[in-house]
Amino acid sequence: MTAANAGRGGTDRFARAVTEVFAPAVLAAAMAVVFASHGADSWRGRVGWGLLAVLFTAAVPYAIVGVAVRRGQLTDHHIGVREQRRAPLLLGLLSCLAGLAALAWLGAPRPLVAAVTVILVVGVVVTAVNQVWKLSVHAATAAASAQMLVVAFGRWMVPFFAVVALIAWSRVRLDAHSPAQVAVGAIAGALLTPPVFLPIA
Repeated sequence: MTAANAGRGGTDRFARAVTEVFAPAVLAAAMAVVFASHGADSWRGRVGWGLLAVLFTAAVPYAIVGVAVRRGQLTDHHIGVREQRRAPLLLGLLSCLAGLAALAWLGAPRPLVAAVTVILVVGVVVTAVNQVWKLSVHAATAAASAQMLVVAFGRWMVPFFAVVALIAWSRVRLDAHSPAQVAVGAIAGALLTPPVFLPIA
């Protein structure tokens, strides 16, 4: 193995690690925990609301994809083939919608309801676009997450957009998306977030 090949292998491993660590389900779960903690008055409320939101926005959608992969219906858990994305994305949206309804009905903190609504709206847009073009779910979710942090906690959260850039790089590096697909995904996630999050939160 040449030094160049070794270097490329190391870079690809790093890109795969970034893709896994900042996968959409992971970020959705992280935002649920952050905004449950931000809005609840007690530690029990933070844990309870956070677990409920994580269940519907991350755990169930990820389980749906995992089952489909094991059954051979999907090529991988990132659903690299665009034509395979419709059913798992729609089922994930239904789970998120059910979670949002439960949170609203049970009186969850408004910042958490706002965050889950953003996840749902971004998911709807990404799912619609993916019927004709492989928009990056990673980039859209990452940008929406970063934008929510900035809107909720202020400008000192702006450096989180560096993570968005890193995620976008990883998806292009792994040949999962083109630069245009990650750029448009990130722009969509960032632009959709404020008008959805602010009125609710």
